[in-house]
Amino acid sequence: MIAGLIVLIAGMTVIGLWVTDNIERAIVQNRADSTALFVDSIVSPLSQVLARQAAIDPAAQSLLLAAVETGPLAERFFSFKIWTPEGAVAFSSDPELVGRRFALQPEMRAALQGEVVAEFDEMAGAEHVVERDSGQELLEIHSPIRDAGTGRIIGVAEFYRPAADIREVVSRARFRSWLVVASATIGMLALLFVIVARGSRRIEQQRRRLDDQVEHLSQLLAANTTLREAVDEAAQRAVTLNERYLRRISADLHDGPAQLLGFAVLRLEAIRKGKGRPDDEALVRRSIDDAISEIRSLCQDLQLPELEGLSGRDVALRAIKAHAFHSGATVESAVADVVVETHGAKICLYRFLQETLSNATRHAGASHIRAEVSPHGTGIMACVKDDGAGFSSAPDPHRPGLGLAGLKERIASLGGRMEIVTASNGAPSGTSVRMFLP
Repeated sequence: MIAGLIVLIAGMTVIGLWVTDNIERAIVQNRADSTALFVDSIVSPLSQVLARQAAIDPAAQSLLLAAVETGPLAERFFSFKIWTPEGAVAFSSDPELVGRRFALQPEMRAALQGEVVAEFDEMAGAEHVVERDSGQELLEIHSPIRDAGTGRIIGVAEFYRPAADIREVVSRARFRSWLVVASATIGMLALLFVIVARGSRRIEQQRRRLDDQVEHLSQLLAANTTLREAVDEAAQRAVTLNERYLRRISADLHDGPAQLLGFAVLRLEAIRKGKGRPDDEALVRRSIDDAISEIRSLCQDLQLPELEGLSGRDVALRAIKAHAFHSGATVESAVADVVVETHGAKICLYRFLQETLSNATRHAGASHIRAEVSPHGTGIMACVKDDGAGFSSAPDPHRPGLGLAGLKERIASLGGRMEIVTASNGAPSGTSVRMFLP
């Protein structure tokens, strides 16, 4: 805005000076031309003798003097001279200058070329003593005198007229010109201010929007970074938990079915060597049946029913019914229609209900268990509540659990979260486990 203001004011100042100077020149030249035409109509007939000789006859000089002093030229001009092309004064209102020769000035040379020249001269030469001593501001005009027959320039008329009226006209014209220029400048400044103000306001609004977008994107980036780190950590913990699961299955197989089958093998080996007991057949059969039962139990925990093609509500109901069938416990349920599109999310929902219902039945000593599944924002919420004794939700480094820890990592890997509220950390009684999946 400041730069535009400086440039505009400087430009309009130059334009104003140029316009007023040209208007002043035009006014002065216009006055000079009209005055020269008037003078030529009176002086030219009396000066035609200069076409044949370098001096004007006394009779013609008398007529010229009468015209300058008492005639129509007397009211308009202060002084009057007629010059020959050689620079001699052929006539002057000051008789002392007649016949004297002076150096030709640029204005005189221009008039000898056919131009009418007018200017506010400083009148510094010896031929301007009378005009200079008058103390008035005079307009000096040089007008060519032509031969009436051939048009050839035979002399130059130099006359001076008071400049007060011309100055007044010039001052009025200059004032009006500057008024127009100033008005135009103020108008353009106002328009420039409006344009710059609107542009500045728009730029500021865009800057604010960009700042907001940058801040929003920064928040999203930070959130994405946090989520990515959480997913990475969940994946790493999931690997560790998978190893624990494998170790636990190995231990269960070793301590359970493997021991029972080993006992059966020992009894069969004793029978083969003839060292059997009467009840060996029953013992072997019982050991094998117990081993098969434990293997089936382990397979039941690992096996997942077919979930493809089921809705989120059907998956939840199947998990609740399966738990009720195997445990014999009564589960109150409130399952709404929820959208679960990915197979991984369906498995997560099934495992969540399977694990939390199993915990509530086996460990809580609860008399009432309730399972809920409902929409939550753009995802789902699943919750299992019981009125049991509760437990410590803080991890025990000496007894690292697999169920809830693995479940939490599974949920985190899908971008969800799990909340546990139990009697040891805020709940008045019982336990509430919630899962939120996107």
